[in-house]
Amino acid sequence: MSAEADEDGGGDSRDDRRATSRMCAVTRVVRPVDELIRFVAAPDGTVVPDLKRKLPGRGIWVTADAKTVAEAVRRKAFSRGLKAQVVAGGDLGPHVEHLLQKAALDMLSMANKAGRVITGFAKVESSVARGDVVALLHASDAGADGKRKLAQVAYRVTGGAGLPADDSFTSAQMDLALGRQNVVHAALLAGPVSDALLARISDLARYRTGTGSPDPVKADTTGQPAETEDK
Repeated sequence: MSAEADEDGGGDSRDDRRATSRMCAVTRVVRPVDELIRFVAAPDGTVVPDLKRKLPGRGIWVTADAKTVAEAVRRKAFSRGLKAQVVAGGDLGPHVEHLLQKAALDMLSMANKAGRVITGFAKVESSVARGDVVALLHASDAGADGKRKLAQVAYRVTGGAGLPADDSFTSAQMDLALGRQNVVHAALLAGPVSDALLARISDLARYRTGTGSPDPVKADTTGQPAETEDK
């Protein structure tokens, strides 16, 4: 087999870090590397996720969702693919999720520093109404009414298409990333750093659910009043 799809789903004698596609060690399906996670063996024998695909050594590739990573642990696929006795505990999957979430939150902080993030319900609503927004970020603990009102505005402005919306983070996590308090709703403005943030969010969503980017928000037409949690 080729270096891009060997029988173990891992690397062969050549460096696999620049591969464009690899075989998942669990599903045996060849996928683009953006849909996989590379794992390597650390010097202490533990399995390390190589999210940036930069760590040296033989790698094993697994489809980038929590269910498949858990199955790789269950099947002891890491020892087989890495051709070494390695330790991949039950906490490997949650650890990968933590790293993906941290990468997304770090990018949210960078987008904020670049002036691409708007917070405060009234400011977010105005930005959506002007057509300046490429995506909405809601805290996972946000009230339904606030999300519904912003969805209605987005629905009108986009002619029914809606805007991508994500609720991957708690309000406390958004507060920390943005250096502000009581962040419940945020708007993302166009820019390269925003594209990078949406890519990180998509990676996290895929890992958690097995699907990709957040779905467009659709307007709620019940006419219920919306609350405005953050000012």
